[in-house]
Amino acid sequence: GFLFIYYCGDLMKMKVLRNIVMVLIVLLIGVFASLKYNNSKVYSLEGVIVDKTKDTVTIKSDDNTTYTFKVSLDGYEVGDIILLEYLGILNDLEDVHNNEVINSKVITKHEENEVATELFQNYEKKAEELLGTMSIEDKIKQMLVVRYDDKEIPGIGGFIFFAKDFKNKDADAVRKMISSLQENAKIPLLTLVDEEGGSVVRISSNPLLRASKYLSPREVYEQGGMDAIKDDTLDKSELLKSLGINVNLAPVVDIATESDAFMYKRSLGYDVETTSKFAKTVIEASKGSGVSYVLKHFPGYGNNDDTHVSEAHDERSYEDIMGNDILPFKEGIASGAEAILVSHNIVNSIDEDNPSSLSLDIHKILIDELKFKGIIITDDLEMGATKNITDKYIKAVNALNDILIVTDYDEAYKELLRGYQEKDINIDTIDRAVLKILEWKYYKGLINDNDK
Repeated sequence: GFLFIYYCGDLMKMKVLRNIVMVLIVLLIGVFASLKYNNSKVYSLEGVIVDKTKDTVTIKSDDNTTYTFKVSLDGYEVGDIILLEYLGILNDLEDVHNNEVINSKVITKHEENEVATELFQNYEKKAEELLGTMSIEDKIKQMLVVRYDDKEIPGIGGFIFFAKDFKNKDADAVRKMISSLQENAKIPLLTLVDEEGGSVVRISSNPLLRASKYLSPREVYEQGGMDAIKDDTLDKSELLKSLGINVNLAPVVDIATESDAFMYKRSLGYDVETTSKFAKTVIEASKGSGVSYVLKHFPGYGNNDDTHVSEAHDERSYEDIMGNDILPFKEGIASGAEAILVSHNIVNSIDEDNPSSLSLDIHKILIDELKFKGIIITDDLEMGATKNITDKYIKAVNALNDILIVTDYDEAYKELLRGYQEKDINIDTIDRAVLKILEWKYYKGLINDNDK
């Protein structure tokens, strides 16, 4: 009897064990089936293409989250709104998702996507009306931003100020200087400075205007990361606006990694990814501040020599520049950059005959490939790299710059007027540039209907 009871008990143990094993097997089958199902399930993502390379595409969704897929999408462009269908759940830990893309379609082309590409073109109608009232002389003057020299120049587009213009002046004196210029301007002026921080501080170098000089971008970043960069931008904007300055020729988004390079001290000094985040942070922080920020120096200064002194040749390959130096500009454009300043470097792989500022090929990259619709500005055309070039002002307009920074106003104005009269410059080229300048001034709130 004891053996029989033991035998039955052993059978019961075996039955319980068998049941446990069976439950575990069922659970495992369920888990594997679920994983297989999720990995084969079709998911979709709708958003705007904010970056695209040969084998990746980055999409920004409605909640401003970006997703990069390892996929080649020929025929698609930055600015397109697309619907992407892919297999499997996205892994949040991956920077680039390898999920298989099974379908994609364009919902809105970039030309029609106002959110992605329009900056101030919504003011086109008003700007066209004002443009229609202007003479060719008026139009040419609007394209010129001139170094301030204690005198008014009727009709010009704006003035650029340097440290000497603020020397020994307190805030009230600066405001009076700039407001006087604005009051006498037929069309409100752009007022520009280079307030980068570090070695280039036109305003904060004056202790009457700020107790200390702004730190360089690198110092700010190393003290507090991108949050500190944002706060620094907001502080600069508040100071500049209070003085009557409405354009800051910053940030420097060049990637200069060699400590002896001319642009190293003025750049962030970090890699492409960090510099791109820097561009994005500054542009986004500047929005609504009343001060426009200008990305520079397109297409990327690199480790080249000082163009203030003489020519500088960039020997890097086209692929190297497009895969590195261009990326911070792309990020800034996607974040709403209103203006970009072009350097005087000669990029041999793109145009070995002309400085970037006078090169149509360089500008086509910015306009056609990066789809930039904002204002394109030359670096100062009196710098050593361009000072002795014949017809440099005419070449600058024909290269599709909108604004020319000049020191010799009379020379620039006379050359451009001659260029128009002798048909070296097409009126459509001039009108295109001036229309954008007027749109920008409407967008910035500088012009209102009473100014027409």
